[in-house]
Amino acid sequence: MTAAAMDETTAAPPGAAAPAAGAAPAATGEQSTLAGVLERADALAVASPADAEPLYRRIIDGKSDLVVTPEDDVNAIKQASIIGLADVLIKCKRASEVATLTKTLHGYFATIPKAKTAKLVRTLIDHVSASEVTAEPGQSPEEAKAAHVKMQADLCEQTIAWCRTEKRTFLRQRIQGRLASLQLEAEQYTAALSGITELLREVKRLDDKAHLLEVQLLECRAQHALRNGPKARAALTAARTTANAIYVPLTLQAAIDMQAGVVSAEEKDYKTAYSYFYEAFEGFSSLGDSRAVSNLKYMLLCKIMVDLPGDVVSLSSTSTALKHSGREVDAMKAVAAAHSKRSLEGFESALNEYEVELKQDATVRTHLKVLYDTLLTGNLLRIIEPYSRVEITHVAELIQLPRAAVESKLSQLILDKKLNGILDQGAGCLVVFDDAPVAKTYQYGIDTLTNMDKVLNTLFEKAASLR
Repeated sequence: MTAAAMDETTAAPPGAAAPAAGAAPAATGEQSTLAGVLERADALAVASPADAEPLYRRIIDGKSDLVVTPEDDVNAIKQASIIGLADVLIKCKRASEVATLTKTLHGYFATIPKAKTAKLVRTLIDHVSASEVTAEPGQSPEEAKAAHVKMQADLCEQTIAWCRTEKRTFLRQRIQGRLASLQLEAEQYTAALSGITELLREVKRLDDKAHLLEVQLLECRAQHALRNGPKARAALTAARTTANAIYVPLTLQAAIDMQAGVVSAEEKDYKTAYSYFYEAFEGFSSLGDSRAVSNLKYMLLCKIMVDLPGDVVSLSSTSTALKHSGREVDAMKAVAAAHSKRSLEGFESALNEYEVELKQDATVRTHLKVLYDTLLTGNLLRIIEPYSRVEITHVAELIQLPRAAVESKLSQLILDKKLNGILDQGAGCLVVFDDAPVAKTYQYGIDTLTNMDKVLNTLFEKAASLR
């Protein structure tokens, strides 16, 4: 093509105004279309998330300058933009704005099918849940985590209120289940159980077994957290009965096994608990779920509680366990080492070094408290065994614990009749008595009277038969 021809094809149409000097070039047709803007926003979301935000908002707000072609599915593009904007806000660490976005979209949700609305709302809540917990200046990690959970709970409550207004029963029930889970995480057990009880009643009427199974698992967790063992076991049994009637995804089956292990461990049946935790560990590990580490930790805890700390090292050295090595596993190794040496000092050191991994996990914390009490009792009895009278201060120095803690434990052992002695408060001493031999005369007398009672009863029966 000649230069003249090129000038002719690129020339402005008659009557058109010439572009002003220094003006920005007009946007191409592809970029000004709805699909073109979405494509550009998706590209920017990877390289520069902040620059992608205004483009997504243009699509969501339905700006009039965007061209809609016959090929464009407006609703699909708008929904993709909503998810993309949520991703961008999460990347920019502005998770709280996702809750605001959800509220502003209530009008749009009324125009699309209910199933699409449910999927969108749950996806937005999942994005907020998966967002990184960042602490504000002067805020501790625990406070930041609590604030993050509260933000999610507020979003759920706001969505539930909207669902009640719009009569979106299915979505409301799902979000109520998520809210109960968040309340359990925030240790608001009574409020969680109240919501779960109401939700169970509704879901049973609808006969939605898949959702019923999830709610029954939540009830088991709530009852276990409130130390109500029989009701936790009953809820777990109901969940397993429901699971037998439907297809259960691997994630949910692993969650059932994990909760069964927690309940069995609470009942001191550590061998059964270990087998449940092993099944849950394999399930979560095959899915790449982060809960696999928790189940591995609980497996090691069961080995420690049945007095097999030596198995902890071999179990944590297997090929599957090595994939999940880290501070969680190291914490249990430190506890196992202290337990094998019967060292209270090593136990305290492990608790202080791995405070987050050991003290912030309610299941581990409960069982380690029992283990610590057992170790303390055994060490105290071993120290005072050679003495008939010993100063409490001396015992405290030997066991390397505060005097008040030692005195309190000794008094508990005396009251529980595990130690035959008294505390001499004036002298600050423990007086240990020898175990008096049990006289057999009393037992012989009881046995004689029992046998005489049997003889007399037999004679009365025979006399009655002769009449």
